[in-house]
Amino acid sequence: MRTADIRQRFLDHFAVRGHTVVPSAPLPTPDPTLLFVNAGMVPFKPYFTGEAAPLWERATSVQKCVRTLDIEEVGKTTRHGSFFQMNGNFSFGDYFKEEAIAFAWDLSTKAQEEGGYGLDPEKIWVTVHHSDTESRGIWRAVAGLPDERIVARGDEDNFWSMGVPGPCGPCSELYYDRGPALGREGGPAVDEDRYMEFWNLVFMQYERGEGPGKSGYPILGELPRRNIDTGMGLERMATLLQGKDNLYEIDETRPVLDRAADLAGVRYGADAESDVRLRVVADHVRTALMLLADGTAPGNEGRGYVLRRILRRSVRSMRQLGFHDPALPELLPVARDCMAPSYPEVVEAYARISDQAYGEEDAFRATLRQGTTVLDTAVAKVKGEGGRSLPGAQAFLLHDTYGFPIDLTLEMAAEQGVEVDRDGFTALMNAQRERARADARARKSGGAADTSALRTVLDAHGPTDWRAWSELATESRVLALLGTKGPVPVARTGDLVTVVLDRTPFYAESGGQDSDAGLLSGASVEAEVVDVQRPLPGLVIHQVRITAGELAVDDTVHAAVDPEWRLGARQAHSGTHVLHAALREVLGPTALQSGSYNRPGYLRLDFPWRGALSPAVRSEVEEAANRALRRDLPVGVRWMPLPEAKELGALALFDETYGEKVRVVEIGGAWSRELCGGTHVERAAQVGTVALTSESSVGAGMRRLEAAVGIEGFGYLARERDLVARIAEQLGAPRAELPEKIAGLLDRLKAADRENARLKQQATTARAAELAGRTVDAAGVQVVTATAEGGADEARALATAVRDRLPTGVPGAVGIGTKTGVVVVALNKAAHEAGLNAAALVKRLLGGRGGGSPELAQGGGLAADRLDGTLAELPRVIAAR
Repeated sequence: MRTADIRQRFLDHFAVRGHTVVPSAPLPTPDPTLLFVNAGMVPFKPYFTGEAAPLWERATSVQKCVRTLDIEEVGKTTRHGSFFQMNGNFSFGDYFKEEAIAFAWDLSTKAQEEGGYGLDPEKIWVTVHHSDTESRGIWRAVAGLPDERIVARGDEDNFWSMGVPGPCGPCSELYYDRGPALGREGGPAVDEDRYMEFWNLVFMQYERGEGPGKSGYPILGELPRRNIDTGMGLERMATLLQGKDNLYEIDETRPVLDRAADLAGVRYGADAESDVRLRVVADHVRTALMLLADGTAPGNEGRGYVLRRILRRSVRSMRQLGFHDPALPELLPVARDCMAPSYPEVVEAYARISDQAYGEEDAFRATLRQGTTVLDTAVAKVKGEGGRSLPGAQAFLLHDTYGFPIDLTLEMAAEQGVEVDRDGFTALMNAQRERARADARARKSGGAADTSALRTVLDAHGPTDWRAWSELATESRVLALLGTKGPVPVARTGDLVTVVLDRTPFYAESGGQDSDAGLLSGASVEAEVVDVQRPLPGLVIHQVRITAGELAVDDTVHAAVDPEWRLGARQAHSGTHVLHAALREVLGPTALQSGSYNRPGYLRLDFPWRGALSPAVRSEVEEAANRALRRDLPVGVRWMPLPEAKELGALALFDETYGEKVRVVEIGGAWSRELCGGTHVERAAQVGTVALTSESSVGAGMRRLEAAVGIEGFGYLARERDLVARIAEQLGAPRAELPEKIAGLLDRLKAADRENARLKQQATTARAAELAGRTVDAAGVQVVTATAEGGADEARALATAVRDRLPTGVPGAVGIGTKTGVVVVALNKAAHEAGLNAAALVKRLLGGRGGGSPELAQGGGLAADRLDGTLAELPRVIAAR
């Protein structure tokens, strides 16, 4: 049975049993604690925690998931992959254990001809929590399972919680016996390879308190509404129904693996090391396809960095297998064809997906060349200084700046006889990750200590009455004040605090639109609103600075958005939609927005494209945008079901999660139609103008347009006009002739630069010849010292020119200093063979500073009055070696 058919049977089974089929959420998630959805229940988390009211009593989904914490372990075993799909059925206060168990047993064992999976009931084992006698009884009654196939296990295996105070409960897992060829007899407690887990039923019935780990926390009591959360691993069920040993051999994965093996000329199963690399390729290519399809683009941080790493690991693995040509054009189409039956969007968006993926591979191939040079230089320096270990900071630089994988650094360093400080590298990586997480948490919580205090406010008062779409001012009550260490009763002049209001007109940053600015004012307070966020679904918080008086909980305030700010924000957000539509009009549908940011007067828009836009294309895009403004296209907002919006062709932001009904913003009807929660103008002409100010690269295959909008756009154009007028006046040429006039000046400057370089080279050559005849003998080494005009470049040029004119076969050393405090030492081959080291000599002269290769090194920081004395030391240092 194809994986796509297994998926559809699951949804059909629960749909006819009263469950609403909920489409998979995009892999990028707005949850500030996650980069990607990593479990089937993540999109439903607010309903389980009580942060939001459930939209349905029963729901079912097949959720795309990505887990990358142990990405370096992918392929080493056959049990786990970075991308997987989780079939789930959910009950929000409706049915509980008996129905959940019956639903799972029925689908698992019902004959395939009747819509089930047809698993042999005699081979199914289940586990229950040791305290859950109710579930044990239900399994006996519903499935007729004997006690020996109902295994009791402890908290570590069969009790679920989110790891924080909140809902929790026992769970029951279904396992399938795959036979003695795969392991020992005795059930899942004995061997979880032979007995493969394929479904987990979580019974949320308790509330837990604070406590570490998976056990040891107090159970505070029963939940008022008991919930069901189940997860069936789609790939695991495919493994069982397709008669395969593991997830790498099912129909959605094995074709990629086989194609990789064909390209590399290896056979899967013949060599353990090659098998690991083939599994890495199969997993990572599929994962990259799905991430790209959901709008993630390769980058240097966050989600983009994860995707970049996955793509580069797949390319690197192919190179390790011996295939050095571009690999992704051969492998990605195979993954597309495997996933298309379940996800037709990978076909629809394949032009964009492939463009980004292939561009990333091209960039990585260049990175390998550049990084190899940097690594070779670093290794040579370590060996030249007598070391045996490449510092962790150097490995981190290669990884962070050049995108050089740590495993490649380890391998290539080992080939040259050098170890890598892996602990130092790991410490720097962990510190970087923690800074990123802390920044994200602080941003989302508005500077509050943590979200638990905010959740308490939400639980006590309910969602914020948010009126940003309709009002600029409200009379509001202060529900809570929070400082960096938690709740505070009052805030005074100069304090920066987080304020929660019962209602607000302020727009909270989201969908690329910056938050509103404005004021809170009351009987005894004036406060400036500097940031607005949504740290939890339904809750809006305001970061404010008290400018006068004091603010206390329960105070009534007048919350007012700065109307000029809001006007500028509306212009910028609508301008972003206009620019996006104009871009797609000129470049085609693959130029799909993959990120944006807008604030009053400014917007930026990122989109996948290989290569810079020509000036002519930029002008064409800008003209298309302003033509839409001149036509004064109407701007409308409609609410509709998500499927209807997609049917109309509405474009969705990939990292947003949408409810059953979505807000569609249209500019000129179908010309621009996007799912959007931002604020907008009523007609396009109100944007004023869109003036492109910049077009640049933000990563392989990704471009960024920046523009000034509204009055700032007119100001930008006026400054450009004035600048051109001043240049024309200074050059004494009409504006129309400026390009030719400037081109002529540049040609003359280049010619003058070439002549200066020629004369400088002649002077250096002449001086080098003169200095090479004034050597001093230092224990058999011919030494030359001198000063050079200029900086380090001039000193190096003179040092190497003198060295090259010293007698061949006689050890020679040259020391050149500059008035800027730089000292360069150059050795000829004979001196190096005699045991001298330029880097060591520089360090000796400069008290440990400086470095370089054994034959050419430099250092700086020398005071000008010590230059002559330091150079005079060189012969004595060499003679005393």
